[in-house]
Amino acid sequence: MLGVIVFAHGSRDPQWRLPVEAVAREIQTQAPEARVGCAYLELSEPDLPSCARSLIDQGAREVRVLPLFFGMGKHAREDLPVLIQQLREQHPDVRFECLPAAGEHPALTRLLADIAIGKAP
Repeated sequence: MLGVIVFAHGSRDPQWRLPVEAVAREIQTQAPEARVGCAYLELSEPDLPSCARSLIDQGAREVRVLPLFFGMGKHAREDLPVLIQQLREQHPDVRFECLPAAGEHPALTRLLADIAIGKAP
């Protein structure tokens, strides 16, 4: 079973979480058979290990992590790979895949350009 973690930096402001949670809801709508959760690097709960454990407890055996970072800064480039390696060591029977930072995806770049020039739906 597939698990997807929408992973973001985190904030003390509860309103900040709303778009992150909206992405998770959209994933769940498009893939109702998947287990989906949100996790945060800091300042918000749950953290990545807790979210992964929850999805694994629900039956996920493949977990994809979608980093909602605009670019490959220090968190995406250095911190996240360490966390993913720790998850692999803690759950050797689960396949973990860390996707590229969302902002690095050409489809998102095109969408943002479309929004800027008024072509987005």
